[in-house]
Amino acid sequence: MIIVVTGNMGYVGPAVVSHIRRRIPGSFIVGIDSGLFGHCISQNELPECQVDIQIFRDVRDLTADLLTGVNAVIHLAAVSNDPMGSRFEEVTREINERATIRTAELAAASGVKHFAFASSCSIYGQAEGNARKEDDDLAPLTAYARSKVGAEEGLRKIAGSSDMTVTALRFATACGFSGRMRLDLVLNDLVASALVSGRISVLSDGTPWRPLIHVNDMARAIEWAITRRTADGGNFLSVNVGSDQWNYQVAELAEAVRAAIPGTVIDINPHAAPDKRSYRVDFSLYRSLAPDHQPQISLDEAIQDIRDGLTRISFNDPDYRASRFIRLNVLSTAIEEGRLEPDLRRARSGTDGFALPIHFETRAEAVGVTGT
Repeated sequence: MIIVVTGNMGYVGPAVVSHIRRRIPGSFIVGIDSGLFGHCISQNELPECQVDIQIFRDVRDLTADLLTGVNAVIHLAAVSNDPMGSRFEEVTREINERATIRTAELAAASGVKHFAFASSCSIYGQAEGNARKEDDDLAPLTAYARSKVGAEEGLRKIAGSSDMTVTALRFATACGFSGRMRLDLVLNDLVASALVSGRISVLSDGTPWRPLIHVNDMARAIEWAITRRTADGGNFLSVNVGSDQWNYQVAELAEAVRAAIPGTVIDINPHAAPDKRSYRVDFSLYRSLAPDHQPQISLDEAIQDIRDGLTRISFNDPDYRASRFIRLNVLSTAIEEGRLEPDLRRARSGTDGFALPIHFETRAEAVGVTGT
């Protein structure tokens, strides 16, 4: 099975590639990434040692030849959170929506059978009352969330006019330790703050709801999506991915971190205005469709995983919110230093991407992999 993973050099990619390696023996994995966060490493070896070929290319510049003979595309490439989406609003739409749709069009035209898209539960926005189901109204509040809605709409049309099975995985908020760690995610940030300062400062009143999912459980869902039968959900499926037990308020997350890291002090501002991005999510559809790929990692286990991973890399930076573990900082620094254009393209010319270690088709033929 030949699998392309776009955006594999981000936070989720290392877990996905590692999981696919274990669960689909003999798979041939091609990573495609612009490499903007390649240096944001948090383990001893490059996660890309797990792929067969790493292609460095902007997702906006993909060509059909990269998808020839491919069985499945896992599309992770994106401007990945609200702060980046706010600063780079038009670029977010260009990458997260337009490039996603174009990638899926190329995949369908190339005969790809499965397309798994990393969508987000953030598309529910401010959602009071009952936990949101897939057919409930969407209320995206940010450029990031709106780009995911637009991408899903485009993917639905492509699936309706092709033989490609498309799955939009509406993931809960990611957490957990990764080979390319991010500390701009709520649980990861809380654990990091407790470790380096012994204090958690909750900027809101602590009441916003957040569903969470560990990166390893995201990988399980992606495995299901690229092997899903069309009978299980249809040619196009948008599905909430997470666990009903993982709907937490931010204050509850802070308390769980304090229990795991004794001595931690929690500061909550009871007079702060509630964060409008607050939603509980119903995951019953995913539970019924993918009983063998359900989340397995508990909140306590996730906190321990983050704590142990950060300890393992000797993390002790009280100013980590200004570090490379915050993705917006990486982009801002690259732009300030002239290495990146404001449209998030590299400030260089003369190349349209390059591949390591050898050309994709040559390597596939060498190991006897075919597209069937």
